[in-house]
Amino acid sequence: MKTWKKILIGVGVVAVLAIIVAVTVYESRKNLVTVQTGRAQKQNLSAVVSASGEIKPKTYVNLGANAFGKIVKLHVKEGDRVKKGQVVAQLENVQSSADVNATEASLQAAQTDFVAAEAGLETARADLNRAKSDADHARLDWERTQGLYKDALIAKQDYDTKKAAWESAEAGLAQAQARVDQAKAQRDSAQKHISQNQANLTRVSDVLHKTIYESPFDGVITNLPVREGETVVMGIQNSPGSTLMTIADMSVITAEVKVDETDIVNVRIGQPAEVTIDAIPHKIFHGTVSEIGDNAMVRSTGVSTSQATSTSEEAKDFKVVVTLTDPPSDLRPGLSTTAKITTATRNSVVSIPIQALTVRTQADLAPKDGKGSVQAAAPVDAARQKEEIQGVFVIRNKKAEFVPVETGINGTTDIEVMKGVHEGDEIITGSYKVLRTLKPGTNVKIDNSAPKKEEESS
Repeated sequence: MKTWKKILIGVGVVAVLAIIVAVTVYESRKNLVTVQTGRAQKQNLSAVVSASGEIKPKTYVNLGANAFGKIVKLHVKEGDRVKKGQVVAQLENVQSSADVNATEASLQAAQTDFVAAEAGLETARADLNRAKSDADHARLDWERTQGLYKDALIAKQDYDTKKAAWESAEAGLAQAQARVDQAKAQRDSAQKHISQNQANLTRVSDVLHKTIYESPFDGVITNLPVREGETVVMGIQNSPGSTLMTIADMSVITAEVKVDETDIVNVRIGQPAEVTIDAIPHKIFHGTVSEIGDNAMVRSTGVSTSQATSTSEEAKDFKVVVTLTDPPSDLRPGLSTTAKITTATRNSVVSIPIQALTVRTQADLAPKDGKGSVQAAAPVDAARQKEEIQGVFVIRNKKAEFVPVETGINGTTDIEVMKGVHEGDEIITGSYKVLRTLKPGTNVKIDNSAPKKEEESS
């Protein structure tokens, strides 16, 4: 055989071998998927609910106008600290002061009349006693005279004189008794006048007192919307009255936050919380949940659903109050704040990255035939083909195996696995695009280097 023929045959054999190798490599890599992985490991987890809101004092009061009038004096300015009972504002009170003075004078006159009525009653009682004595003496004389007259020892004239004297004494006694009754009535009337004037004095004194505003407790003036010389009015039905100022007790500070309706079921009284304040960066304050609202509030309007006139499908929040245990002394009401409430903790539990969780339907997990189609299922199973199952992909023998899992609490980046995965299992965590389309039994290649930008953007 000629040399060139031998060379041609050799080149052909090499080309055939190269094609076979290339096809083999291509087929082996055709179903190979590159993934990122993480390990299931034991660690301590904490479930946290985050909510934003504002700083508020636990106790505060809006001092509203109790009377109509002009502000003649403001004794405080915004930011001042006040003590309980301290006078903070004064309204014009010329008329109310005059009413008090007039009523006090009337009360004093009524008391004087009562004293005079008491004296008149005592005088009438003394006259009554004297009239009783005179009547008794005239009756005795009349009784003696009757005996003497029967015995013809005295003249008819003397008999008639004694009889007239007795009848006159009896009439005087009746008159004295009537004067006593009249004096009692005058005394009772004077007493009623005293009570009436005392009631009037209470009324006008209350009106006068409502022109003077005092602090109900120790606190800070956090809002002062009025000025001296302004006229304030009382509130009436469907019309709020004027607000003079807001006084807050800054000894107990709270963070009032709005918790999403999906998280409120996990929040309980007494749970610990970490509070951050926008105005005081890089510092964490601690507190506990002290109040949980019962009524949902529409997020866009802040109106309670119990007060809404129509139903709404908008997102809703619930008010939660966190009482700070270590508030700084310079906090101001209204500062924006964020509270992270720890709703549950687990120690030394198996956990995996949250992004490893994925969902597949029964149809995705059904066995395939040689052509890649789902094998015919029993009639009972046909209705469950769309049922979704939560699980993760575990790498076993260089293949992705879907394992259903039962989860517990969510941490910041990890989630507790109660069933399905064991400590040390290698879990596929990404990329998101791969997890979304990965099929059970797929050959995988592990690459835990930094993901490409294109993959991150997808």
